[in-house]
Amino acid sequence: MTTPVCTSATQPAVTRPSYPSFSSYVRARGPVLMRAARSLTANPNDAEDLLQTALAKTFVAWDRIEDHRALDGYVRRALLNTRTSQWRKRKVDEFICDELPEPDPAPAPDPAELQGLRDAMWRAIMRLPPRQRAMVVLRYYEDLSEAQTAEVMEVSVGTVKSAVSRALAKLREDEELAPALFE
Repeated sequence: MTTPVCTSATQPAVTRPSYPSFSSYVRARGPVLMRAARSLTANPNDAEDLLQTALAKTFVAWDRIEDHRALDGYVRRALLNTRTSQWRKRKVDEFICDELPEPDPAPAPDPAELQGLRDAMWRAIMRLPPRQRAMVVLRYYEDLSEAQTAEVMEVSVGTVKSAVSRALAKLREDEELAPALFE
């Protein structure tokens, strides 16, 4: 006994209603709808597939659409809903590889070097004038904003900005810090 390869050839054809108005609508509005699909995706081939899917959904619902003057809106909504569904269902491709693509973590700095840098920083800060030193400590060690520092120091915000700027310039020029910071 042989099995037919094409099952539709052995069964009677299902009769579908013919919609000449649907065909004429697609011919008339196709370019406009294609532009709408192109605005939803960058690839022209994807836009064609998107429009074809939206038109297939429209064809299925053709009898239920009451106002045929609003067909463009219906098809645009079908385009948008289809694109949103595709976006939600997209898969993330995973590839198996022998090595992990992440870089090796940086080696932890030597605690003795860090302590030496902290000590050098404090010595440099102690060489600043008292007012600048206080503002740098409040801004960067106590993590206060410029306004909060100005309030604590009872000066204007502009004074804090300029004093901290001058203090940081002195710290950048400090001989003891330069080799440690720029290695």
